[in-house]
Amino acid sequence: MNAHVVVLGGGVAGMTAAHELIERGFRVTVYEARKVPGGKARSVEVPNSAVPPRRPLPGEHGFRFFPGFYRHLIDTMGRIPYKNNKRVLDNLIKTTRIQIVIAGRQPISTLARFPRSLEDLRVLWKGTREFLASSGLTYDDIRWYERCLWQLATSCEARRHEEYQQIGWWEFIGASGRSTAYQTVLGGMTRSLVAAQPELACTKTVGDILIQMIWNLVTPGVGTDRVLNGPTNDVWINPWRTYLESRGVDYRTEARVEGFFCRNGRIAEVEINEKGQSRRVTGDYYIAALPVEVMALLLTDDMLQIDATLESIRVLKNDVAWMTGIQFYLTKDVQLEYGHQLCSDSPWALTSLSQPQFWRDTVDLEKDYGDGRVRGILSVDISDWQNPGLNRKAAIDCTPAEIAAEVWRQLKAGLPVLQDADMHSWYLDDDIQVATLRLGKLMNMEPLLVNRAYRWSMRPSPRTDIPNLFLAADYVRTFTDLATMEGANEAARRAVNSILKVSQSRAKPCRLWNLREPWPFAPSRWADRRRYAKGLPWQQGKAVFSLLEALQRLFLRTVFSFK
Repeated sequence: MNAHVVVLGGGVAGMTAAHELIERGFRVTVYEARKVPGGKARSVEVPNSAVPPRRPLPGEHGFRFFPGFYRHLIDTMGRIPYKNNKRVLDNLIKTTRIQIVIAGRQPISTLARFPRSLEDLRVLWKGTREFLASSGLTYDDIRWYERCLWQLATSCEARRHEEYQQIGWWEFIGASGRSTAYQTVLGGMTRSLVAAQPELACTKTVGDILIQMIWNLVTPGVGTDRVLNGPTNDVWINPWRTYLESRGVDYRTEARVEGFFCRNGRIAEVEINEKGQSRRVTGDYYIAALPVEVMALLLTDDMLQIDATLESIRVLKNDVAWMTGIQFYLTKDVQLEYGHQLCSDSPWALTSLSQPQFWRDTVDLEKDYGDGRVRGILSVDISDWQNPGLNRKAAIDCTPAEIAAEVWRQLKAGLPVLQDADMHSWYLDDDIQVATLRLGKLMNMEPLLVNRAYRWSMRPSPRTDIPNLFLAADYVRTFTDLATMEGANEAARRAVNSILKVSQSRAKPCRLWNLREPWPFAPSRWADRRRYAKGLPWQQGKAVFSLLEALQRLFLRTVFSFK
């Protein structure tokens, strides 16, 4: 009989592991704690929002964002069948614009891709001028930030991995000694991108992802941003589960992991509470595709005696932040740009997306959802729960109703097109709950791991010293190096490859991709590799950089002249 793998957790990592295993001849059982599959990537039905025969309004943990540098997840989506002989990958749509929102100013539109027309060039030029004029950034701020980006792009991989892992982003970009606008707009960018305080976020992680996104922007045919053409579970997660079950995966919901039990140096059993009934399950191999804060609570003394390095998971569980979504349902489809809104100076680090424009081929909100009055959905991510808002309260100290009111107020400060009269209702992700034992304080059931400086050595590998236990979650070591759907997918592939080795399977290993290194900077990285091997610090290539700096100064002077 084929080896049986028990996958604990049915989010992107768990479903990826099941996908790769079932296609390689293993028997697979997945245990997911929630009623709805998909983990943080799920969409949900908003309770009590439907008037039959319409469906409940679609809610979600946060809008789905598929950057151009994603490769592992995109490969998987291309292998999931969808109706009409399509693949789930066909449900991704490239955005064309980014809207930068600054309170008290008109929103600024710029490109989310390489220019393809004269109109694109006009939008890019106009957006750049307006951003510089509105942001408060100085000529010197821009020059300094671009120098930091240049250093990242021309540093060798070894320097970024070993040296920049030990430096916080705030320190690397010299934010403490620069203008308030620099600190807020450029220094605080990590809040919106990865829900990380810039003082704590790892430079290697932030820098790598930033370079990837910039490289996508300047590469013809590649976009920085893709979104789904419908509610996540409808156009991705449910078809994925259907495919897995058609291949033989036993996917069980409302099945929460409650404990590991060891015997003879291995995992012997796992206790599962399934729909209120506890039982112990067994398998040949176990993949823990659980969030770091959940896995930390499940570690036992027996497990740590076999693999003491797992103790670091208990440290990593403290490196989490809140990044959770709220949806506003509107009685009209408010016209915003064909892409995301980045509220660059919002106290709670908001980003948003007007969804119906991307759903028009698959969804009729007015006809099929809610009470028939909803025509627009503005999906918003709240990335800073600790900073006081316009109401002088941090999000974590507010009630759900106060959160909705304050997010709407912050959005309206930079998006005057939003009107109170258009508001139908709102839905805050049900991961945000009122903790009855904490005097009404909020708690987040699914926080997001943030890669902090000095933490790489603490992050475990997918293969543990417990011979039949493997880790597939976004806190393990990966090329992606960021808590994202891409990181979860890559981690699952690495766990499966480890099982293939241990089981001596002849199946082809899962494919892995490293992040792309922009080819124009290859000579500079080569030179820096030699310097780093000699223990020398990074040094800009004077001849090339002087030319680039001259072009940069010409551009900036031209732009600033239009202020």
